[in-house]
Amino acid sequence: MVQRTLWSQQCTFPSEAESASKARTFVSQQLTEHDLSYLVQDVRLVTSELATNAMLHARTPFTVGLQRLVGAVLLTVRDGSLVAPERADASPTEVRGRGLFLVDHTSHDWGVTLGPGRSKSVWASFMTPS
Repeated sequence: MVQRTLWSQQCTFPSEAESASKARTFVSQQLTEHDLSYLVQDVRLVTSELATNAMLHARTPFTVGLQRLVGAVLLTVRDGSLVAPERADASPTEVRGRGLFLVDHTSHDWGVTLGPGRSKSVWASFMTPS
């Protein structure tokens, strides 16, 4: 079943340290403008993790997209790499490796879509009232 898109926004960021912060601001503004401020904290956290992964691993510009569907908000982070992220089992003393664990436990669902071209999109969904 195809979901109907109620609105959609996207913004592209360079692979620079301050881009994760700018991506968080972008999603916060979009969610607040569309009366979805109750999702801001969770979507900001997931955006931060996915944007950071794009910068550290793909090392390419990345595009953050938000779509309001009937019953959900879909966040996507698309970068210029075909390498899909993998969940790591980080020990309690490690300072890295928990990002996808946070994505998994904060979002309703998440996954990876390859293409178009030499790119991938990591997406996460967040449930909303219909």
